[in-house]
Amino acid sequence: MSDRPSELRRPASGKRRLKDLLLQKDNRSCADCGAPDPKWASANIGVFICLKCCGVHRSLGTHISKVLSVTLDEWSNDEIDSMIEVGGNSSANSIYEAFIPEGFKKPGPDASHEERSIFIRSKYELQKFLKPSLRITSIPSTKSSLQSSFSKKIMDSFRSTNSQNLEGMVEFMGLLKVKVVKGVNLAVRDMLSSDPYVVLTLGQQTVQTTVVKSNLNPVWNEELMLSVPQQFGPLKLRVFDHDTFSADDIMGEAEIDLQPLITSAMAFGDAEMFGNMQIGKWLKSHDNALKEDSTVNIVDGKVKQEVSLKLQNVESGEMELELEWMPLDQ
Repeated sequence: MSDRPSELRRPASGKRRLKDLLLQKDNRSCADCGAPDPKWASANIGVFICLKCCGVHRSLGTHISKVLSVTLDEWSNDEIDSMIEVGGNSSANSIYEAFIPEGFKKPGPDASHEERSIFIRSKYELQKFLKPSLRITSIPSTKSSLQSSFSKKIMDSFRSTNSQNLEGMVEFMGLLKVKVVKGVNLAVRDMLSSDPYVVLTLGQQTVQTTVVKSNLNPVWNEELMLSVPQQFGPLKLRVFDHDTFSADDIMGEAEIDLQPLITSAMAFGDAEMFGNMQIGKWLKSHDNALKEDSTVNIVDGKVKQEVSLKLQNVESGEMELELEWMPLDQ
């Protein structure tokens, strides 16, 4: 391996070596779902993956899978050498898919996001399919075999993650800007009106808007910021009526699934490189609060999503929001 600093970029011949590796037969389909013509790679794992699986890999965090575009991103010396050393999808899968239990189905190109996420997390994060000898925490001293060097990289990253967890640290993958636009036909909680405000909760974080006095159709146009942890859940929204002399009354609630926004944003990488386009969608269903399908779009180099919600557990009320994903490296 080169002893040049990893910050230095290999000339075009290095990128050529990477593209030559991609042209090998086993690398012409995604390592995780088999979709043809993958254009992304996990540099530290050593596999080529498709756009849909790329989104799940990014959600694992760079300590497990560092995703790069084969054509768009710059690659360091070590990243290219690691891909060459592993040898491609067949070599990597011979390790990571050595023991797939009976009944555990590998996803296909048309698999749902949930199916991909379960498989990819089991394969790389939980290491469920590794040979038993590679699941131990001690690292083999020899570096002569592919399995030894490959195992070392993965185990080191897991030890780093566990150490951070023990220290009570939370890793964040990006920022979420929420523009609370307005409420429509909100519930009456005072004599004839209400004094509404909105509370947003993500993990252990809670932020809220200002109070709008005596208005069932309040307009906030207020931007709130939340940090998104590696293990994120839904964004919880609650509307309250402000009372001076008693507890504030609830005026409805809803949950927002952030997965379509974040997965789409990470799959496309730097949004400024693309023109205005739709890149994802959160579909209306009987078990969510959406009034209509909510699309994820790149708008002027930013990843945004407009969301219209029908408040739940209340007699009336709707909310309109605009979400914007902001990666930490911007």
